[in-house]
Amino acid sequence: MSAPAARAELIEDRGAAAASDHFFRSRPFLDAEGATHTLRIETVDGSELLAPLLVRPIADGPEVDGISPYGYPGLTAPEGLLVDPTEVDFTATGLVSAFLRHRLGPPPLAGASERNVVQIADPALLPKSRMSDRQQIRKNLRRGYELALVPGAETTAAQRAGFLAAYEQTMVRTGATRRYFFGAAYFDRLLEAERTWLALALAPGGEIAAASIAAVSDGFLHYYLSGSADSHLRDSPMKNVVAQLADHAGELGLPLNLGGGIAPGDRLEEFKRGFANREQAWFTSEIVCDPAAYGRLSSGREAGGFFPAYRAY
Repeated sequence: MSAPAARAELIEDRGAAAASDHFFRSRPFLDAEGATHTLRIETVDGSELLAPLLVRPIADGPEVDGISPYGYPGLTAPEGLLVDPTEVDFTATGLVSAFLRHRLGPPPLAGASERNVVQIADPALLPKSRMSDRQQIRKNLRRGYELALVPGAETTAAQRAGFLAAYEQTMVRTGATRRYFFGAAYFDRLLEAERTWLALALAPGGEIAAASIAAVSDGFLHYYLSGSADSHLRDSPMKNVVAQLADHAGELGLPLNLGGGIAPGDRLEEFKRGFANREQAWFTSEIVCDPAAYGRLSSGREAGGFFPAYRAY
């Protein structure tokens, strides 16, 4: 058997080795997400790849696996480097599997899966918006809706509470799983990160009708998590929020990543397409680090496309 092209290890450092000033690897984000380790992959020529991970126990057994924090944390790696994970020795990590969410752009791991297509509003291209969206945005402004874009560190407790209420109402409406109910402490920590904003649409009475967190990371302004209050839903104030963020992205000279839908072609994706002028594939890597343990734990599971199979319900 030939020697591995690279070896991996886990560093128990709350993602510190992979941390940076980019939002999805910033200290506030990694703390909010509960990152526990850094996955370090070193190639035979000394190149290094680093990724923050949440290492979790599997059921009641001693085995563990790893998953990236939410969003687009990716791996830091030298430009142009491409490593085949099947040629990496993961023995020293003790992981059964690892699920890695990549940054937008070409992933540094071969064999990555196209997980989704995200919608991009790119100021370098001709802007796009539907006539119906423009009409609704203008109508809301005539009705007395106001917009605010508040740097994360300057947000007030009332603004954060209004955002959280709108966000949680949206999660309830969409039937989101418990994973997406993050809680106030999570958002408080996120908004401590540099180059974050809370984009607000305020109803005529001053209450928050819709809001979104925006953050700069890896060459994009990201429309991260958002919500609309039930009481103002029929006015579609989120359209005003997205239009405001597209303008802000233009001022920053960055493309605005609107993300994708929950499923391809759903209503959420269609909403975002109304503001996007291009789209881009987003990739993940599903790595089996210990094939024997993975096979034993997954035996008899009907997982479909879910990874890791042993966590499928």
